[in-house]
Amino acid sequence: MLARPGVRNAFNAELIARLRDTFLALGEEPSVRVIVLAGEGKTFCGGADVNWMRGSLDLGEDENVRDAEAMSDMFRAIDRCPKPVIARVHGAALGGGAGLCAVADAVVAQDDTIFGFTETKLGIIPAVISPFVLAKIGVSHARRLFLTGERFDALRAQAIGLVHEVVGEDALDGTVDAIASELDSAGPSAIAAAKALITAVRAASYDESRGITARAIAKQRTSDEGQEGLRAFLERRAAVWIVR
Repeated sequence: MLARPGVRNAFNAELIARLRDTFLALGEEPSVRVIVLAGEGKTFCGGADVNWMRGSLDLGEDENVRDAEAMSDMFRAIDRCPKPVIARVHGAALGGGAGLCAVADAVVAQDDTIFGFTETKLGIIPAVISPFVLAKIGVSHARRLFLTGERFDALRAQAIGLVHEVVGEDALDGTVDAIASELDSAGPSAIAAAKALITAVRAASYDESRGITARAIAKQRTSDEGQEGLRAFLERRAAVWIVR
């Protein structure tokens, strides 16, 4: 839970560090099956904290680089977290808030949510989030939305692939719960392996991906979880990881 409602859950150095550390820790916790990332108050995440940004005016280039690298590490920790991440989005997801949507595995947005990669409106650029956003929405949409900095609605966010589900306020939590239930019915190690596979294959040539994918499925098929899943299917029973 992003818990800075007084500043629209905006990023500062403390929040960035806490998010990174939290996702690194949750990724190593066996009892965690699904992570839901939500925002307290009226807004999911309004981007960077104004006071934090004001402080950057006094920083040199090297200090700005360190700040940016810390933020990049945070997004990477979420993106590479072996646990599935659902973003529950409402109010607004601007700048880095939209970046959080890009690193979530499933994104459910309330239908009146406003999105935007608004950095150019401030004379800066969406640099740190760009690798994650480009992977999510593609170059064509980024060329339009990164440059204009315009705000757009949830249906457009869904059309470009930033959001998966757009629902009314009364259906927001139920939709998140339904996705979480689907994830709970899948093998935990299979989910982690599937997430890692997406990253590896995206960065590989076909010749490289041939070996990567063959080794990945062979490893999973021969794992305890893979063996249990196949036996449960053949024996027409629930697999041991399914919570009843």
